Amino acid sequence: MLLQDGGAALLTVAAELVSDDNLRQLRDSARGALTVVLTRRRAVALGLAPREALAAGAIMPAVAGTAIAIAVSAELSPEVIRNLADPAASLGAEPPGIGPVPEAADNGALAAVRLAKMAALLPAALVVRLSAAEAALVRRRGDFAAIETAAIFAHDAALGGLTRIAEARVPLADAENARLIAFRPGNGGSEHLAILIGTPDRAAPVLARLHSECFTGDLLASLRCDCGDQLRGAIAAIAQAGGGVLLYLAQEGRGIGLVNKLRAYQLQDAGFDTVDANEQLGFDADERVYLPAAEMLRQLGFGTVRLLTNNPDKVAALERYGIRIVERVPHIFPSNGHNERYLRTKATRSGHFL
Repeated sequence: MLLQDGGAALLTVAAELVSDDNLRQLRDSARGALTVVLTRRRAVALGLAPREALAAGAIMPAVAGTAIAIAVSAELSPEVIRNLADPAASLGAEPPGIGPVPEAADNGALAAVRLAKMAALLPAALVVRLSAAEAALVRRRGDFAAIETAAIFAHDAALGGLTRIAEARVPLADAENARLIAFRPGNGGSEHLAILIGTPDRAAPVLARLHSECFTGDLLASLRCDCGDQLRGAIAAIAQAGGGVLLYLAQEGRGIGLVNKLRAYQLQDAGFDTVDANEQLGFDADERVYLPAAEMLRQLGFGTVRLLTNNPDKVAALERYGIRIVERVPHIFPSNGHNERYLRTKATRSGHFL
């Protein structure tokens, strides 16, 4: 991929996708130094950046908490580069000695990591900077897709730009009077769904649940989490209350995607808890955004909510986006022997009321 940032240009490939062929292509197209760009959390997990120094902003005052760039040897193998991004591959291995103290990632490097995240890949990229002559030659050849960094950063700005595109009556086992309403985000991402149950009064606080999609829990009835219980329990509770709405948000795995969630499961089986597993992957503990949920509620005519949740972050987020929460309604289900540690981590590290 050719990233264009004003007058500057660089080539990038997601770190987990580096191969002999595309690495050779990068080296043939530019004489600049190869740089691996990692999130701060991933660099700290690898021991390539000190947690204390980064927390204090000593290495990168302007972007502490975002991403850092590490110069690497031109002879570094694709396998080593992939392992820098993938904790499952590098678990227990000594990090390679790959250069000087990390530096703050500039705009182009940050865009490369953001692009990987948008593609639901691990948030790490290999980049090489182009001279003006090299950039002109790459553009003429046309063998790299090109994108402006501004377009990448504008992607998140369109999160709340939702369009209501389709709806239909969909009787459910625990709520026969239900309608499914689809909302499409302006950034081209996956659609979010609202399950409208009954005919709730728009003038009164609506009983609502924000539910992030969970393929393993919702569809396969996985015992590793409580998502399936929460989904079905919320639908039943809203129906019993006479009506309300459940927002089914396209934010699998706390916003990291299904494949990365499976990687997090692998790390949990190796001893990490839910929070640490996400951070080992280079993500924040929770990558979800609730601006789309607030916008969906507004478009449905609900400005005041009784929220079914144990998560104080959801309450704070909706209120930050202009939705009034008049009551937090507890939404707790028993553990099953497989998810006890998961629920304990929710309570002790994420502040859930369990």
